[in-house]
Amino acid sequence: MSKADRYLEASVRVNTSKSYAAAINHFEVVWGGFLPTTTESVVHYIAEYADQLAVSTLKQRLAALANWHQTHGFPDPTKAPKVRQLLKGIRMLHPVQQKQAAPLPLMQLEKAVAFLEREAVDARANGDMQGVLKSTRDIALLTIGFWRGFRGDELSRLTVENTHAERYVGIRFYLAHSKSDRQNVGREYKTPSLNTLCPVEAYLNWIEAAGIVRGPVFRGIDRWGNVSETALAAHSLIPLLRGTLERCGLPSEIYSAHSMRRGFATWAASSGWDMKTLMEYVGWSDLKSALRYVEPAQQFGGLVRRLE
Repeated sequence: MSKADRYLEASVRVNTSKSYAAAINHFEVVWGGFLPTTTESVVHYIAEYADQLAVSTLKQRLAALANWHQTHGFPDPTKAPKVRQLLKGIRMLHPVQQKQAAPLPLMQLEKAVAFLEREAVDARANGDMQGVLKSTRDIALLTIGFWRGFRGDELSRLTVENTHAERYVGIRFYLAHSKSDRQNVGREYKTPSLNTLCPVEAYLNWIEAAGIVRGPVFRGIDRWGNVSETALAAHSLIPLLRGTLERCGLPSEIYSAHSMRRGFATWAASSGWDMKTLMEYVGWSDLKSALRYVEPAQQFGGLVRRLE
């Protein structure tokens, strides 16, 4: 592979590359289409699955076809007005309410952290290192995920080298790219130290207990208490979060990795944050996207001092 090819390949995120490849395979192998293709074929293909797949999935299939044609130097058949009209008709005939993860309320976060802290104390008293590590990691995952409003993939990409924490002061995370950072210029995320549910303290407790000095922040732990060298996969965070909440005796099935992000956004809005401040803090550039995360204002209660 040439240097140019490596850079071109790096311009498309790994998850996007995999989903595009799967979509192209579906078009060619499952449906029996040919590439390059025509607008008429695209219309028939999308119509075939209009009553089976969500509009977001259909749009992802179109994006994959568009990418294939653009990459190989062919005219893009997905940009024709007929394709847009087709999607409009599908939305009219197959309206679906968008599913969203339930926001994790602050009171649930408090209960979970309190349970995990007791669990860590008991595990340490019993010489259960695996239990200590698991509880300590999960506290860090919950508090950082909530107060920074990170997505699951962002949590999985945090590294010790790009994290700087100082007790009683704050913590800074650097991510080279994110979903909202289309130009890959990178961004620093700051969070202050808090009197309760402190993400700074939780982070330092975790890396000290696990003996992590470099590499991924969040990792798997086996039954013998060995900490993995590799990062937790983003898709594994949903069952991990649900398992943690269930362990704490809390509802679990309604939550996903986005629940911490939605929980923080809803808490911030109900605590008086204006939308501009919230968007800058979390990293949203689009108001419509931001509003999807904010539940109607409600009282979450109980934080000793507000994030500033």
